[in-house]
Amino acid sequence: MRTLAFDGRMGASGDMLLAALLAAGADPDVLAPVEDALGIRYDIDTVDKNGIAATRVRVLLDEDETASDDHGHDHDQSEDGHDHGAHNHDHSHSHTHEHSHDESHGHSHDHSTETPAEGHGPHRTYAEVVELVEAMGLPASVEADATAIFRRLGEAEATVHDTNLEDTHFHEVGADDAIADVVGVALLLDDLDVERVVTTPLSTGDGTQGMAHGEYPIPAPAVVEIAADADWSLRGGPVDAELLTPTGAAILAHIAEGVDTLPTLDVDAAGYGAGGYDFPDRPNVLRAIVGDGGERLVHDEITVLETNLDDVAPELLGSLQETLQEAGARDVSILPATMKKSRPGHLVKVIVKPEDAERVAHRLAVETGTLGVREHGAGHRWVASREFRTATLDVDGERYEVAVKVAADADGEIYDYSAEYDDALAVTEATDLPVREVMRRAEDAVRDAE
Repeated sequence: MRTLAFDGRMGASGDMLLAALLAAGADPDVLAPVEDALGIRYDIDTVDKNGIAATRVRVLLDEDETASDDHGHDHDQSEDGHDHGAHNHDHSHSHTHEHSHDESHGHSHDHSTETPAEGHGPHRTYAEVVELVEAMGLPASVEADATAIFRRLGEAEATVHDTNLEDTHFHEVGADDAIADVVGVALLLDDLDVERVVTTPLSTGDGTQGMAHGEYPIPAPAVVEIAADADWSLRGGPVDAELLTPTGAAILAHIAEGVDTLPTLDVDAAGYGAGGYDFPDRPNVLRAIVGDGGERLVHDEITVLETNLDDVAPELLGSLQETLQEAGARDVSILPATMKKSRPGHLVKVIVKPEDAERVAHRLAVETGTLGVREHGAGHRWVASREFRTATLDVDGERYEVAVKVAADADGEIYDYSAEYDDALAVTEATDLPVREVMRRAEDAVRDAE
């Protein structure tokens, strides 16, 4: 499976992702529709980041746009709770890549006449941004990706400001440079033609950030909202600076699965996208790697907790599945055991992510009264890629929906269909069909639709 993997240890932003994709081999010529629609140009060059040659992308106004595009905005701070001046960038989300590009692609490097597009263009609503994107004449899949990313940004801002999507203005992230970031990434990703995109945990940075309404802790509120619906995880540090921007978070929330470590790949291309910071001890870059995945199942880091119980009521044992999963457990098993003095008891085994182990162990102790929980140390398991599909069943003229879990390996080969029991039980209660028959019909419906 052709895979694009991002190394998120130094965060991500819109122009950092642009640069990373270009450095990994995407064709800059596909960006032309955005340049034509917005009156901007992508300035692409190579910079040094702590000894690493990285690609830098800046979004600049065309010279014809510079004189007329003065809207009297405060371009240092946005009202989405994100200070775009914090990166000390020429462009609000600048980040770096490894890889040089042909500078004959219509990109002038006469810096004396450059005007960054940051904050330029009107403050648009979500509907206005969608209308602008739809007018660019993009491929259908690219248009769908771009509008979905802006929806994530809009919904995050609406939640932060307690408004609704229709009434929320994008402010800085609705300006020309942010649109150039989002649509540009969608075009470059389409050009790379990968089947899967993954990212390791994304570093947010630490400290505080100046915003329109004062100082806020990093990560920005919009980033936290976006991360709540993302498949990947956040981690603080490793420096006191803002590393993950709302635009970068929204793009990756839409396109990328979360992984704990870089997957096994037969590498075809790799590159680095440059960020706007310069740190003394680490390069501020986003690494992108493209290659064929060598793992047929996903490598998932886990740890195992266990405890022995000999004096817990059956009712409490019965509730452990739900309560421990609420605390972060991935799986819970309760096995009969013979304790000291031949007393009957139970062995509780819990699979968790390493970062959730202490929280789940505490919940296990509180729920059961156990005096100790053992941890087997971090290991890993091999897991299938999973997704849910909906089967619609027609029973006596009535239509019912049942979710079906589909398991596949990394090559996309499906090897199991499993209907959700609770959905099947609801159909059984409304009809005369046995649960087993409902599950069989739902699984067959999804299988036949392949």
